[in-house]
Amino acid sequence: MAFLKRLGFYLIGLSIGLVFFFFFLKKKSDETGVSFCYLPNCRVLKELRSKPSTYSGQIDQMVADQTLDSLTIAYFMNEGDVNFKKSNTENTTCKTYLIEGMVKEKLMVLTVKNCDSIVLIDNYQVLD
Repeated sequence: MAFLKRLGFYLIGLSIGLVFFFFFLKKKSDETGVSFCYLPNCRVLKELRSKPSTYSGQIDQMVADQTLDSLTIAYFMNEGDVNFKKSNTENTTCKTYLIEGMVKEKLMVLTVKNCDSIVLIDNYQVLD
């Protein structure tokens, strides 16, 4: 059997196997409500969502002035991109993460401190 023919059969079998694999994983995650987070960005956001959170004084003031709302913060916690280069993950007491996201067509950054038992939402900036 020629090499190209064997390669074709291999790729067909591999593609069928991948379709079944993703179908069963999708079904399992839908039934149990479990999401599979293997990438660092997803794992950090999942850990931040799992702990109770509090706001700093600046964030409390922004919420009171209605310049920031809880939906925007929830968007950052679910869909944001963690900037690991600017984050301080070496601190042992509270790791600081900078979460970036596009809100109203502007790049915005949310600074979050991840302590042992609580998450402190510390700062919110609009970048130009």
